[in-house]
Amino acid sequence: MRGVENKLSRRSLLQAAAAVPILSAAAATAAPTTAVAATAPAAPTTSSGGRPDTADPRFTIAVLPDTQYLLDDGGSDAEPVAATLRHLVREQARDNIVFMAHLGDVTEHGTVTEMRAASRAFDAAGRLPYSVLAGNHDVSGDDQRGDTPYLRAFGPQRFSRMKTYGGPSPDGYNSYHVVRGGAREWLVLALDWRASDAGLAWAQGVLDEHAGLPAILTTHDLVRAEDDGTAQLSDNGQRLWDRLIRGNDQIFLALGGHYWPSGRTTMTNDAGHPVHLHITNYQDRYYGGAGMVRYYSFDLDRGVIDVETFSPWLGAKRDPTPLESEHVELSGDVDRFTVEIDFDERFAAFAPPVLPVPLPPSAVMPRGTVAYWRFDEAGLTAPGADGAPVAPGTVARDLTGNGNDLTSSLLHASGPETLTWSAEHHDAQPAHASLRFDGGKGPDRGAVLRTGPNAPVNSAKFESGYTIETFLKLPEPFEGDHAWMGILSWEGRAGDAGKHSGWSDDEPTCSLNLSGERFLQFVVYPVPGDADPTSWSHAIPVGRWMHVALVNDGRHTVMYVDGSKIVRNAAEESRGISTLGKPFAIGGTQYDEKYEQGFYGWIGDTRIVSRALRPDQFLTARRH
Repeated sequence: MRGVENKLSRRSLLQAAAAVPILSAAAATAAPTTAVAATAPAAPTTSSGGRPDTADPRFTIAVLPDTQYLLDDGGSDAEPVAATLRHLVREQARDNIVFMAHLGDVTEHGTVTEMRAASRAFDAAGRLPYSVLAGNHDVSGDDQRGDTPYLRAFGPQRFSRMKTYGGPSPDGYNSYHVVRGGAREWLVLALDWRASDAGLAWAQGVLDEHAGLPAILTTHDLVRAEDDGTAQLSDNGQRLWDRLIRGNDQIFLALGGHYWPSGRTTMTNDAGHPVHLHITNYQDRYYGGAGMVRYYSFDLDRGVIDVETFSPWLGAKRDPTPLESEHVELSGDVDRFTVEIDFDERFAAFAPPVLPVPLPPSAVMPRGTVAYWRFDEAGLTAPGADGAPVAPGTVARDLTGNGNDLTSSLLHASGPETLTWSAEHHDAQPAHASLRFDGGKGPDRGAVLRTGPNAPVNSAKFESGYTIETFLKLPEPFEGDHAWMGILSWEGRAGDAGKHSGWSDDEPTCSLNLSGERFLQFVVYPVPGDADPTSWSHAIPVGRWMHVALVNDGRHTVMYVDGSKIVRNAAEESRGISTLGKPFAIGGTQYDEKYEQGFYGWIGDTRIVSRALRPDQFLTARRH
């Protein structure tokens, strides 16, 4: 689900759902029954909300389970199915729906008349790409059964014009689609309710042919659940697990219907990775499930799939009965939940993320760059192997050539392991390297890199504006007391700058620190006036790289974290920095002319520019 606001918007939109009549199964009995005419996807019968954005990291795959009680010769109503499909067409852009998968048991008996009604209902899907597979109520036997009314209605000819359609198995009952969402491709396998050995061999061939694509397997009979939602493999599901799923690391999500109640489980495949297996079926609910659809809303940025279940047909009713209102949407633990997946890590073995290549220093030094430091071969003298100590006296060159080189030193009695070279880096960082600091308290320990006594940056006042950027990462777990550790600073004392209104005369004139609550604090004593305008971030996460930028336009300072403006920026006017000719340092903050504990974590590329940059000009933008 996309938050309460989107949920309410969706609910209000459902009130305006178009009511285009579709032949019910009962009405269809008057039609000729000699054959089922398979129809190619028709144009939408209602105005479409536009096409999905396949580059958006948030996208939806809709899942429609057993519709058999709504498509039954014995008396049923196809309208809830058609209403759901119209909803998906209408909200395709708004909900960024890139695909819809039906899980089988389209009809109750698989007759010609039922398949005719189903075919007409599915015409409402318009150009929305979708897959359909056969359940045990649509067909009998395995996928080598030959011709059936189902195959004539939902065989290859129905899907051939879809751009996502990859093709069928030779028997026509299994198929695959390649779906684009989140700027990458995904494989969707739609397997018959009883895939034969030949069908499984075909599926393995599809996986082999698309070895770099994460795969979602859909079928009819996969897992069954207890009343508490705890699921386990069915007999057929066990066969699929043993013969196909467990040995193919690409398959990370497998969906089935057939049984009720709904449920879910997670199993570990042969590669040691989780596979999420879900059963989705609402035919036992009011009105045969009322066309219930499930949204699998992928969010690649958050690393989750948010799942929600609702009935567009019931949601569109203007004066619903209490029973109808009760089933508009389902909120139990098996109907609304979140699956957490680190997509990059989960897919790394077969589809490693394509990271930006390192950029040369010249590519990231725009007009006004005062200093730029990085810790790869280009910037650090004698860089070692990953984890190797950085010896005291090692120089990080100022790659602008302005003479602001940094020299490393250890604090107090810190050992060589306190400062090490690291191959870790932010994905968008120009240099693919960083320094790992092991600062702490009790006893105080740490390491710093400081400019020399005559470095130009020591005396720069930046009264026309500035941008200070760095990349950092806090360890996970974040162990120990690291409150108020410094990240970077100028060493001048506030009192020596004639600033006495701040917290202490002994604090530095400019510093970026971390509070005990893991808030970033940027405090600066500007050139004119006696004040200490301070910006505060939110509580920053651990175990994740981030980019931090402090941007001053000559009047006010704004902090950005990962390109997003934070809210707690000082209202006081702030022009320049009272640097006092004192060294600039990375890895600690001096207080009362002493470095106490040093930084704990990783620090990457750091840059100072003598003007305010826009977010699209930050180091993460990779274009200057």
